[in-house]
Amino acid sequence: MQGPAKKLKKGEKQIVRVRKICTSLPGTSEKLSHGEPTFFVNKKVFVMFANNHHDDGHVAVWIPTREGMQQLLIEEAPEIYFRPPYVGVKGWVGVELDKVTDEALSAHIREAWKMIAPKKLSAAYSAGV
Repeated sequence: MQGPAKKLKKGEKQIVRVRKICTSLPGTSEKLSHGEPTFFVNKKVFVMFANNHHDDGHVAVWIPTREGMQQLLIEEAPEIYFRPPYVGVKGWVGVELDKVTDEALSAHIREAWKMIAPKKLSAAYSAGV
């Protein structure tokens, strides 16, 4: 299988992983944004799915990171992490989905959610974990 069909299959497998993790977090909603599944908490984005965005070759998520983490992650594992377009200047990092375990992906997504979620919701979730 080649071309668009192969791209779609690869992306479908990965969005299932991402969706399962994101929807397990309280207050999460999913909408299409710029043609891709995007996950929100309290109307703010915490995960953007990217399936070969503008033919860049990445099947990834774009997530916010704490100050300094983007550069550190990219330096330590450039085969997994990259600076995504548009949001990379704000410290977000791209994560290659086929190169991370479910556990690592879940940890990254939970951290992104905690950064964006309202403080009360985040505190209540953290207390219950």
